Amino acid sequence: MNKISAGNIQRCPWTSDDKLMIEYHDKEWGVPVHNDRKLFEFLLLEGFQAGLSWKTILHKRKNFRKAFDNFDFNKIAKYDRKKINSLLKDEGIIRNKMKIEAAISNAKAFIQVRKEFGTFDKYIWSFVNYKPIKNKFTHLKELPAKTELSDIISEDLRKRGFKFVGSTIVYAHMQATGMVNDHLVSCFRYSELK
Repeated sequence: MNKISAGNIQRCPWTSDDKLMIEYHDKEWGVPVHNDRKLFEFLLLEGFQAGLSWKTILHKRKNFRKAFDNFDFNKIAKYDRKKINSLLKDEGIIRNKMKIEAAISNAKAFIQVRKEFGTFDKYIWSFVNYKPIKNKFTHLKELPAKTELSDIISEDLRKRGFKFVGSTIVYAHMQATGMVNDHLVSCFRYSELK
């Protein structure tokens, strides 16, 4: 069954009773994002989420924002060994050397995509013909972890030098940035985003 919270608002049940998760669900998840810095933010955070819960990442998001120069991909692309070492000591983020190095190489690849397409937005949204895919799921168990489309996007990103962009991470990115509307049909956000 779907979660019902104060005021009888029906939400997707994955929000649990966590204030940050509810706020993220109600205001961000599934909202189409066309700002390159915001798209990069989600790409960076989804990469750090690999093997962890989104709740963990969400609770460290402010720390990530501070540690990674407000997700400025131009600055991140220039991070050196000294900066990597300082990030590895930052207890406010996920201190995983491979993920930190991936964030830097992804910033470089992100810049290259922008040079080729004008914006990352134009590139990534081309995979869905520039309009969100509207799913009609009624139960949480119906939501896929990945799709054929996320497989295709993942492969293309990897060819372009991106790391930590497996199909599951890509699909989570698609959900977060509104490329797909995976709110359950009974959720109040489903019709709002229609």
